[in-house]
Amino acid sequence: MNFFDAIRSVLSQYVGFSGRALRSEYWYWILFTVLVSIVTSIIDVALFPFEDASPLNSITNLALLLPGLAVSVRRLHDVGRSGWWVLLALVPLIGWIVLVIWAATKGDAAANRFGPPPQPNAGSPAVA
Repeated sequence: MNFFDAIRSVLSQYVGFSGRALRSEYWYWILFTVLVSIVTSIIDVALFPFEDASPLNSITNLALLLPGLAVSVRRLHDVGRSGWWVLLALVPLIGWIVLVIWAATKGDAAANRFGPPPQPNAGSPAVA
């Protein structure tokens, strides 16, 4: 799955918490949100140079919150974990490390309780 396919997939399942997500889909989404955040921060500084406000960045991050949460839950499903494990993000450092390790772990090759393994788009190299 390439960068644009991953973004399209996540946005098409805006609040879809069921199913599974490929590693590439998840990490491309993380890259996309970081890039969008950088761009909107730069625009905010240009539009509001003497303010501490960053309304464009805040609105954008709020709009990307639900699809980010959904793809995180689907990524946990791919490694056989319940989506509730995403709450580990509330535990500073240790929870974050555990979630990053699980997000980087290769997904189950066979169907698990959350469904069959996700299929990468045709023509894209398979990165599970």
